[in-house]
Amino acid sequence: MIRIPSPHRDSLLGVLRSPVYLRWQAGLQVFWLIALIQAPLALRGFQWDWMAPTLASLPVYLVCYVAVYTAPVARLPFNAIAISALGFVLWPVNPLALGYVVIGVTLLAYSNRPRLWLGGVAVATLVTLVWRYAFDVPLVHVAVVFGAGLAAGFSNYLYVRGARRDAELRLSQSEVRRLATLAERERIGRDLHDLLGHTLSLITLKSELAKRLALDDPSRARQEMEEVERVARHTLAEVRSAVTGLRAGDLSSELVSARLMLESSGIAFTAELPAELELPEQTEATLCLVLREAVTNIHRHSRATEARVVIARNGQEFSMRITDNGCGGLAAHGNGVSGMRERMRQIGGRLAIDSPARHGTALEIGVPFAATHRMERRA
Repeated sequence: MIRIPSPHRDSLLGVLRSPVYLRWQAGLQVFWLIALIQAPLALRGFQWDWMAPTLASLPVYLVCYVAVYTAPVARLPFNAIAISALGFVLWPVNPLALGYVVIGVTLLAYSNRPRLWLGGVAVATLVTLVWRYAFDVPLVHVAVVFGAGLAAGFSNYLYVRGARRDAELRLSQSEVRRLATLAERERIGRDLHDLLGHTLSLITLKSELAKRLALDDPSRARQEMEEVERVARHTLAEVRSAVTGLRAGDLSSELVSARLMLESSGIAFTAELPAELELPEQTEATLCLVLREAVTNIHRHSRATEARVVIARNGQEFSMRITDNGCGGLAAHGNGVSGMRERMRQIGGRLAIDSPARHGTALEIGVPFAATHRMERRA
C-alpha cells in the first residue's frame, strides 16, 4: 500500500481542508493515468520505445503531484513546473503526455499567484509551438495547452481563493469566540474581586469579634455570627448572579456567530434586533439554541445565498423569524426540527415552518410574554 505523507501545516491540503474536492481530483488522475498507457497501446501496440519512458514517468509524476498538495505552498510552483517539464520530455514518444503539460500548468493556479500561472500558460504554449516544428506535434495541441491551461487554471484559481477566504473566516470566527470568552472571564474576575474583596474582609472581622466575645458576651457573639451568616448568604446570591452570564445564552452574541458561519459559506446574512429586549435567562438561552440549530440547517442543507433573522416584540409576544432563499423542502420532523419544537414547548412557545420546495424556508417562533414571566417566577 502506498503511504501518502502527512500534509505540512503550510501545505495546500492544510489550507483547503476539502477532502471531497481532492477525492474528485484523485479520481480524475486514475482515469488519466490509465489513458496515458491505454491510448498509445491501442494505436501503436506494445513497443518499449514508448512504454519504458512512460512507465518511468509515472513515479516521478506521482511524487510531484502528491507534493503539490502535501508539501509547503512555497514549493508548489517547483512541483507543478516539474510535471509540465516531464510532459514535454515524454511528448515525442507518447502524445498523451500532453496531459502532463496541462495538469502542471493548471496546478500552478493553486499557488494563488496569477502572474506565475499566466506566465506558465504562456511559456507552455510557446514550448508547444516549438515542439510542433521539432516533433510534428498537431497544431490543435497548441490550442489545447493554451485553452485548457486558462480555463481549468482559472477554475482552480477561483476555488483556492474561495477556500482561503473561508479558512480566514473560520479563523476570524474562532478569534471572535476566543475574545468573547476572554472578555467574559475578565468581567467575571473583576466582579468577583470587587464583590468578594470587601465581603470576605467583613466576614473575617465579624468572625474575629465573635470569637473574642464568645466567653464575655455570648449573646453579642451570637448576634455577630448571625450577621456573618446573613452576609455570607447575600454574598452567595451575588456570586451566582455574577457568574450567570457565563452560562446564559445571549441572542446578540448568537447573531454574531450566525453571521460568521453563514458568510463563511457565501450566504449573505442580515439581522434585526431591538435595542432593548429583556428576556428571562432560561428563555433567552433556549432561543439561542433554536437559532443556532436553524442557522446550522441553513449552512448545511439549504444551498441558500441569503438568510435573514428578524427579532421583535409584537404586543404581548416575543417573535423571531428566520428565513432563507434556499432549496426549501425542510421536513417537519427532520434536521433537528423535532428538537427545536421540544425546546419551544418547554418555554411555552410555538414554532411554525413554511418550507415549499425550491422556494426557501421560513421559521416563525413566538413566545408569549406571559409565558416568559412564568418561567422567570419558576427560576
